[in-house]
Amino acid sequence: MPPRDDRLPRGEAVALWESTRARRRWWVAGLFAVAWGAVMVVPPLVLVVNRDAWLESLAAPGAQEDWEDFRRAMRAESGAEGPVGPVQRKVPKSVEPPIRVWLRDYLPLAIIAWGVLGGTLGCFLGLMIVGASGGPDPADRPTAPRYER
Repeated sequence: MPPRDDRLPRGEAVALWESTRARRRWWVAGLFAVAWGAVMVVPPLVLVVNRDAWLESLAAPGAQEDWEDFRRAMRAESGAEGPVGPVQRKVPKSVEPPIRVWLRDYLPLAIIAWGVLGGTLGCFLGLMIVGASGGPDPADRPTAPRYER
Protein backbone atom coordinates (compact mmCIF):
# COMPACT_ATOMS: atom_id res chain seq x y z
CA MET A 1 0.00 0.00 0.00
CA PRO A 2 1.59 3.32 -1.02
CA PRO A 3 1.90 6.14 1.54
CA ARG A 4 -0.95 8.66 1.61
CA ASP A 5 -0.24 12.22 0.53
CA ASP A 6 -2.47 13.90 3.17
CA ARG A 7 -0.13 13.08 6.05
CA LEU A 8 2.54 15.39 7.39
CA PRO A 9 6.13 14.32 6.93
CA ARG A 10 7.32 12.17 9.83
CA GLY A 11 9.44 14.85 11.53
CA GLU A 12 6.69 17.50 11.37
CA ALA A 13 4.04 15.08 12.67
CA VAL A 14 6.17 14.16 15.67
CA ALA A 15 6.92 17.83 16.39
CA LEU A 16 3.21 18.70 16.20
CA TRP A 17 2.31 15.81 18.51
CA GLU A 18 5.04 16.74 21.01
CA SER A 19 3.99 20.40 21.05
CA THR A 20 0.34 19.45 21.68
CA ARG A 21 1.36 17.17 24.52
CA ALA A 22 3.68 19.79 26.03
CA ARG A 23 0.99 22.47 25.76
CA ARG A 24 -1.52 20.24 27.51
CA ARG A 25 0.99 19.45 30.26
CA TRP A 26 1.69 23.17 30.85
CA TRP A 27 -2.04 23.92 31.10
CA VAL A 28 -2.56 21.16 33.62
CA ALA A 29 0.50 22.26 35.62
CA GLY A 30 -0.70 25.89 35.61
CA LEU A 31 -4.24 25.03 36.70
CA PHE A 32 -2.92 22.75 39.43
CA ALA A 33 -0.52 25.45 40.67
CA VAL A 34 -3.36 27.99 40.92
CA ALA A 35 -5.64 25.54 42.76
CA TRP A 36 -2.83 24.41 45.05
CA GLY A 37 -1.88 28.00 45.81
CA ALA A 38 -5.48 28.79 46.74
CA VAL A 39 -5.69 25.74 49.01
CA MET A 40 -2.43 26.69 50.70
CA VAL A 41 -3.27 30.38 51.22
CA VAL A 42 -7.03 30.67 51.82
CA PRO A 43 -7.52 28.52 54.99
CA PRO A 44 -4.66 30.13 56.98
CA LEU A 45 -5.81 33.54 55.79
CA VAL A 46 -9.37 32.83 56.97
CA LEU A 47 -8.02 31.73 60.36
CA VAL A 48 -5.88 34.83 60.80
CA VAL A 49 -8.60 37.24 59.65
CA ASN A 50 -11.35 35.71 61.83
CA ARG A 51 -9.21 34.80 64.85
CA ASP A 52 -10.03 37.87 66.96
CA ALA A 53 -13.79 37.59 66.37
CA TRP A 54 -13.75 33.88 67.24
CA LEU A 55 -11.72 34.50 70.40
CA GLU A 56 -14.19 37.21 71.43
CA SER A 57 -17.15 34.88 70.97
CA LEU A 58 -15.34 32.12 72.90
CA ALA A 59 -14.58 34.54 75.74
CA ALA A 60 -18.30 35.19 76.24
CA PRO A 61 -19.76 33.82 79.48
CA GLY A 62 -22.15 31.56 77.55
CA ALA A 63 -19.31 29.71 75.84
CA GLN A 64 -17.52 29.22 79.16
CA GLU A 65 -20.74 27.95 80.78
CA ASP A 66 -21.22 25.47 77.92
CA TRP A 67 -17.68 24.20 78.48
CA GLU A 68 -18.28 23.86 82.23
CA ASP A 69 -21.54 21.98 81.55
CA PHE A 70 -19.65 19.62 79.28
CA ARG A 71 -16.97 19.05 81.91
CA ARG A 72 -19.64 18.35 84.54
CA ALA A 73 -21.30 15.84 82.23
CA MET A 74 -17.97 14.11 81.63
CA ARG A 75 -17.27 14.05 85.36
CA ALA A 76 -20.67 12.41 85.93
CA GLU A 77 -19.99 9.84 83.19
CA SER A 78 -16.46 9.14 84.37
CA GLY A 79 -17.57 7.41 87.51
CA ALA A 80 -16.11 10.06 89.81
CA GLU A 81 -19.59 10.60 91.21
CA GLY A 82 -20.61 6.95 91.29
CA PRO A 83 -20.71 3.99 88.90
CA VAL A 84 -22.37 4.75 85.58
CA GLY A 85 -21.65 2.06 83.01
CA PRO A 86 -19.06 0.04 81.14
CA VAL A 87 -17.35 3.05 79.54
CA GLN A 88 -15.38 5.36 81.75
CA ARG A 89 -14.88 8.82 80.28
CA LYS A 90 -11.91 11.05 80.94
CA VAL A 91 -12.67 14.48 82.37
CA PRO A 92 -10.99 17.30 80.38
CA LYS A 93 -8.43 19.09 82.55
CA SER A 94 -8.55 22.42 80.75
CA VAL A 95 -10.68 25.12 82.35
CA GLU A 96 -11.00 26.80 78.93
CA PRO A 97 -12.52 25.35 75.75
CA PRO A 98 -9.78 23.68 73.68
CA ILE A 99 -10.63 25.69 70.55
CA ARG A 100 -9.97 28.89 72.50
CA VAL A 101 -6.58 27.64 73.67
CA TRP A 102 -5.74 26.48 70.15
CA LEU A 103 -6.69 29.79 68.53
CA ARG A 104 -4.90 31.83 71.19
CA ASP A 105 -1.69 29.83 71.69
CA TYR A 106 -1.11 27.47 68.78
CA LEU A 107 -2.24 29.26 65.62
CA PRO A 108 1.30 29.87 64.26
CA LEU A 109 2.14 26.20 64.78
CA ALA A 110 -1.05 25.17 62.99
CA ILE A 111 -0.25 27.41 60.02
CA ILE A 112 3.29 26.02 59.80
CA ALA A 113 1.96 22.46 59.95
CA TRP A 114 -0.59 23.31 57.25
CA GLY A 115 2.19 24.65 55.03
CA VAL A 116 4.54 21.72 55.54
CA LEU A 117 2.00 18.91 55.28
CA GLY A 118 -0.14 20.53 52.60
CA GLY A 119 2.92 21.58 50.66
CA THR A 120 4.42 18.12 50.66
CA LEU A 121 1.16 16.41 49.77
CA GLY A 122 0.38 18.97 47.08
CA CYS A 123 3.84 18.73 45.56
CA PHE A 124 3.68 14.97 45.10
CA LEU A 125 0.06 15.08 43.97
CA GLY A 126 0.99 17.73 41.43
CA LEU A 127 3.87 15.65 40.13
CA MET A 128 1.54 12.69 39.66
CA ILE A 129 -1.15 14.76 37.92
CA VAL A 130 1.24 16.59 35.62
CA GLY A 131 3.08 13.37 34.84
CA ALA A 132 -0.14 11.59 33.96
CA SER A 133 -1.36 14.49 31.84
CA GLY A 134 1.60 14.30 29.50
CA GLY A 135 1.15 10.67 28.55
CA PRO A 136 0.54 9.77 24.96
CA ASP A 137 -3.02 10.09 23.75
CA PRO A 138 -3.71 7.44 21.12
CA ALA A 139 -6.06 9.76 19.21
CA ASP A 140 -3.35 12.44 18.88
CA ARG A 141 -0.47 10.11 18.09
CA PRO A 142 0.63 10.27 14.48
CA THR A 143 0.73 6.95 12.76
CA ALA A 144 3.61 6.00 10.57
CA PRO A 145 2.80 4.76 7.10
CA ARG A 146 2.62 1.00 6.88
CA TYR A 147 4.61 -0.81 4.30
CA GLU A 148 3.84 -4.33 3.44
CA ARG A 149 6.72 -6.76 3.38
